[in-house]
Amino acid sequence: MDGVGAFSMRADPPYTLLMAVRIPLFTQHSRSWRDNRYVYPVISRRSRGLSIGINLNPDKVCNFDCIYCCVDRTVPPAVREVDMAVLSAELDHMLELATSGELFRQAPLDQTPPELRRINDVAFSGDGEPTAFAGFEVACRIAADMLAKHALLDVKIVVITNATLLHRAAVRRALAFLDEHNGEIWAKLEAGTEAYYRLVERTTIPLKRVLENIAATGRERPIVIQSLFMRVRGEAPPPDEIAAYVQRLAELVAGGCRIRLVQVYTVARRTAESYVTPLEAAELEEIAQMVRAAGLEARTYGG
Repeated sequence: MDGVGAFSMRADPPYTLLMAVRIPLFTQHSRSWRDNRYVYPVISRRSRGLSIGINLNPDKVCNFDCIYCCVDRTVPPAVREVDMAVLSAELDHMLELATSGELFRQAPLDQTPPELRRINDVAFSGDGEPTAFAGFEVACRIAADMLAKHALLDVKIVVITNATLLHRAAVRRALAFLDEHNGEIWAKLEAGTEAYYRLVERTTIPLKRVLENIAATGRERPIVIQSLFMRVRGEAPPPDEIAAYVQRLAELVAGGCRIRLVQVYTVARRTAESYVTPLEAAELEEIAQMVRAAGLEARTYGG
């Protein structure tokens, strides 16, 4: 089959090879694709291949207002509700396009290097916090059903979350379901102090809740921590802030949280605030080295 001959759906491409690839596709994370309402393809630097996104927040409502967010909230949403039947049909079609290879014959994905033509995951990541959607558990089941239909049982289902709602009973049920269907949680932690957390995330939800939710979730299954660092008005995160952040990670591990990986990355697209700019690769690596010194695996992803 053309698609299978063109890419692997299982083996990760070499990490060093991926990091050497500098292509515009890494900056193209539009949630809009063709006539789809909810499902969109992304060649992701962190997924190291094709990530099929599901946007459960087309209304652009979020309980964070991150200064680095790439969602343009100056443009009114075209869709405000999630129709589960449409979502299911879109995901079914996208998986068909990906497995056949047809997806990689369509611009701009026809630019994708061969080593990245692999389906890594179906990811709940969109214009807001996916776990805030009332039908999140149903959406998780749809994703699992569609992957089973296309015989893609080793493709991950990733939940990219700010961790503020992981304590909710319905969310916990959904995550327990994903534990049995190759699920993976990517939880946001980008600060060590309350002051810096509020500067970056601009939310009234306390950092304490985020830390408690990450700890509880990570005690039940291994998780990934995603940490975006940036320059704010030309200034990199203060050394004391990074030290506090690493200390938070150490405290989570000491409390029984199983952290599989820490993703240390920076902005790659247009941000909500113009005063937000990327860190250099060497600065990201310095942070990652501090994380590794605390006994955790860390990878960096440049802007």
